Amino acid sequence: MTVNEEGLPLVQIVVRDNNVEQALRALKKKMQREGTFREMKRRKFYEKPSEKKARQKAEAVRRARKLIRKKLQREGGA
Repeated sequence: MTVNEEGLPLVQIVVRDNNVEQALRALKKKMQREGTFREMKRRKFYEKPSEKKARQKAEAVRRARKLIRKKLQREGGA
């Protein structure tokens, strides 16, 4: 995988047998998997450092709650 000036990975798709539709589907899938769409949406506007910190904290809380919920579900708790 190659990287651009900022050190971010570039997505490469090979078009086989002039099948552009299949290549586009593969590109979308790769970009979705790598979180490119989410990152583009997040970077659309400037985010102040305090807002970034608050967002990251909220995401961490969400992840922790999800982990606890999954753990309880696996153990059979309600």
